[in-house]
Amino acid sequence: MDFIDKKLLAYCEDHSSAESELLKNLNRETYANVLHPRMLSGHLQGKILSLFSKLICPKNILEIGTYTGYSAICLAEGLAENGKLITIDCNAELELMANKYFEKSGMKNKIQMIIGDAVNIIKTLDVNFDLVFIDADKTSYSRYFDLVIDKMNTGALLIADNVLWNGKILNESDLKKDADTQAINSFNQKIKSDVRVENIILPVRDGLMVARKIN
Repeated sequence: MDFIDKKLLAYCEDHSSAESELLKNLNRETYANVLHPRMLSGHLQGKILSLFSKLICPKNILEIGTYTGYSAICLAEGLAENGKLITIDCNAELELMANKYFEKSGMKNKIQMIIGDAVNIIKTLDVNFDLVFIDADKTSYSRYFDLVIDKMNTGALLIADNVLWNGKILNESDLKKDADTQAINSFNQKIKSDVRVENIILPVRDGLMVARKIN
């Protein structure tokens, strides 16, 4: 994840809109009490998600991979009036913590957390989305895309995290032997070649794929 000099990263964070106290507390609690805290979006990426959401003012957002709720809160900041965010995670142990912070954010009525297998849950959703954020098991990224693309409105954004996979997508050994690296590389190629979307990869944190549905 360390693609940028730490001093430059600190400069970027210092010269970006401040992280709210609520998100600071969520960040601290995640690092203190939860396994793999680097999975949390964090200040810079959270601001990017929030700004994208505010730019398009989505009516419906789908998040695949809740973790402790940081990214969901950031995305929900841009929801249209009476908008809704559905967030899916397979880890029931984090539900209480995420919902605690959704309540504190004042957006609990806009955020619905569903525990279970995202593949099965997405199939049941009769909703058209304006924004989709994928940050879950890497081997399922392409499948998630296939499941959501027809549920996305024209002009909707799909954002996927970890698409540079700590630089492993440039390592021939990982591309041959590591299932996650193979899956991420295949996903990146899939998005690039799909005529229904236009896309860009942003080298932010561990890489953000941003794709816009054009037809």
